[in-house]
Amino acid sequence: MSEAKYLEIARRIESLIDIGHYAVGSKLPTHRALADEFNTTPVTIAKAYKVLAENGRIESFVGRGSFVRDRSQLKQVIQSHFADNEWNFSILQPCYADHLESLHTQLKNSFDQLSNPGLYGYTEDTGFSAHREAGFAWMQKFGLRTGSAEQTLLTNGAQHALSTLIELYTKPGDRIALEAQTYPGILSIASFLGRQPVAVAMDEYGMLPESLNEVCREYQPAMVIIIPSHQNPTGATMSEDRRRTLASVIQRHPLWLVEDDIYGFLNESPVTPVTDLIPEKSFYISSLSKAISPGLRCGYIKAPQNQVSRLASFIRATVWLASPLMFEVASHLIMSGTAIEMANKQRDIARHRQEIARHALSPYTLSAQKTSFHIWLSLPGNWQADQFTLTAKERGLLVSSGSYFSVDLNQFSVDLNQFNTEPGQLNVEPRQNNAIRLSLMAIADEGSFREGLRELATLLKTGKSGYLQF
Repeated sequence: MSEAKYLEIARRIESLIDIGHYAVGSKLPTHRALADEFNTTPVTIAKAYKVLAENGRIESFVGRGSFVRDRSQLKQVIQSHFADNEWNFSILQPCYADHLESLHTQLKNSFDQLSNPGLYGYTEDTGFSAHREAGFAWMQKFGLRTGSAEQTLLTNGAQHALSTLIELYTKPGDRIALEAQTYPGILSIASFLGRQPVAVAMDEYGMLPESLNEVCREYQPAMVIIIPSHQNPTGATMSEDRRRTLASVIQRHPLWLVEDDIYGFLNESPVTPVTDLIPEKSFYISSLSKAISPGLRCGYIKAPQNQVSRLASFIRATVWLASPLMFEVASHLIMSGTAIEMANKQRDIARHRQEIARHALSPYTLSAQKTSFHIWLSLPGNWQADQFTLTAKERGLLVSSGSYFSVDLNQFSVDLNQFNTEPGQLNVEPRQNNAIRLSLMAIADEGSFREGLRELATLLKTGKSGYLQF
């Protein structure tokens, strides 16, 4: 039996999973039963199942069988390993080409200056005032105008900030309004905590206010989460008008806003956060993970004044406090101006890489800003997103399928096309949104980056007519 056949069978099974024939959590047929169906051998089916397990689509247990996994697993989207024979276009992180040596020097100097004994013990649950001041200064640099250092709380990165706010300000069974294509980390938190995601339609400027208004009337979500700048995965950045209209919708409904603005530093000039427009019911998140390093694990939440005590108490009850050692280093980088310089350098690299990518992939439809870390690439008709992702991996190209980011839009009982929107509306229905996300920053060497783009372009052009029919 040829190697190609078990790979085609794996793709066929994956397609059946995607269309719901095999639901998440359901048990797959035995090797022998599926072998009979596909007119092949159990050994071939076992090899196909192994491919699916390696790609995170199924999991197998001795004596129990194989089961469909939730496709929102972060491991599928963020493949953090870096092999010499692979091009990793899957993970959004700073480009370390010229960054790593400078960062190492700065961190070493900062750690050499850790002389405050208080850093090694417990401190107040909101963290040292100097660390909160640095965090607020960081957020102000990229557009935040409301609040204060006293309203700034420290978390172990933006993901911790998201999980904290979802757990504290919603309860199991509550609905959370999300952009129709969104960061899978949010979906994972919602799944683990028993919250129900509800999709809000998007266009090229991000979340549609009219769609959010409809979702609020129909589903009464307890929270709405947005990524207003360089949205992950579509790259959309909300205009000032869009932000104001969205704020007015949120103001009319009883729900919290969580504004995840970790890519705000990539804007070429500061943009007013939605939080500034409705500060009494909004939480604003920023971090150093994308601008400096994910290893710092320094996140910041600007909270409404009347929620500071409650949020601080919850953080204390769950993790006690975010590491003061890391925040001392982060504060030194921020207050010295080094962090801003590093962030600006990353923005410059992103701009350069966008130009390279747009040239290499010019025949295809790309969505991104000029300084985004990633692009959202619409696949040609001879490719399906999950099929392309699997085939690309076989060739050493790690990309993220658009299916990993989709929130179900089928809950709508109204025609979203009736709304008057700004030009350039994206097609966001998961069954039609046939795209992949490509990170432009994880491959440090520019020569290797260009080579990977050439391989991608070749694969896109080659295409396949579809799945092998059995």
